[in-house]
Amino acid sequence: MVNTVDFITPPVDDPYWFGQIAAANSISDVYSMGGRPLTALNVVMFPSGKLDMGVLKEILRGGNDKVVEAGACLAGGHTVDDNEPKYGLCVNGVVHPDRIITNARARPGDALILTKPLGSGVLFNAVRAGKFAMKELEATVLPTVAALNGPAMEKALTFDLHACTDITGFGLLGHVLEMAMGSGVHACIDYKALLFYPGAQDMYTIGQTTGSNGANRALAARYPLTMAVTLTRSQEELLYDPQTSGGLLLALPGSQASELLRQLHAAGIKDAAKIGDITSGAPGISLQ
Repeated sequence: MVNTVDFITPPVDDPYWFGQIAAANSISDVYSMGGRPLTALNVVMFPSGKLDMGVLKEILRGGNDKVVEAGACLAGGHTVDDNEPKYGLCVNGVVHPDRIITNARARPGDALILTKPLGSGVLFNAVRAGKFAMKELEATVLPTVAALNGPAMEKALTFDLHACTDITGFGLLGHVLEMAMGSGVHACIDYKALLFYPGAQDMYTIGQTTGSNGANRALAARYPLTMAVTLTRSQEELLYDPQTSGGLLLALPGSQASELLRQLHAAGIKDAAKIGDITSGAPGISLQ
């Protein structure tokens, strides 16, 4: 049995999108361990004296739709009156104890595949600041952010998957470092292979950022990190950008990477890309 609890504050003002994204984010923790979600409980904090209850109805509708899409059952939940809306799920799932996927078993010779683009954090903040259009966010970002990671993991589990994590609040480098240090391996990341949401670098260029970039940069600085490529400040910031309902980072034998990518693309996961490799060097990251 796998149990996870996760909730977020609204990345967008639209309550239905918020519900979908929060639910996809919560369910992803079960998928990233190779599990199958079974049941979910709503976890809600809501300012009932400030917002119309219709807003809460739409949040819960979005969450329920994602739970149903995942093949799980919404079994109730808990509600607290709070000053700011927060929503997520407590998710129960199952996985065979001999087939649990962790983020600490990557091996030298593995390829690293990432299934979603990066840069959603700064775009969410830019929309709140009036620097990025909500219509553009809905067209280019939200459908991918709200997409479940289940289909990608279903494909990956048919290969010799060694390790996996989902990319969330610590940004790409934070989560890659977690995998590298936990596995005792060296991760080589190809910056040119990374995919970013349209407009994300532009927002960093004009000075927009998030409340997590600084902390994520400080965290990464505590570990071995070699920059073998020259990047602008805005390009660097994308590496620390916090993701909500980000993609899966998959580590599997390099000889199997091309076929997994072919199957992911055929399944509609068009942004999946090989972003690097695992070597036997000192634990840490090299960015090339």
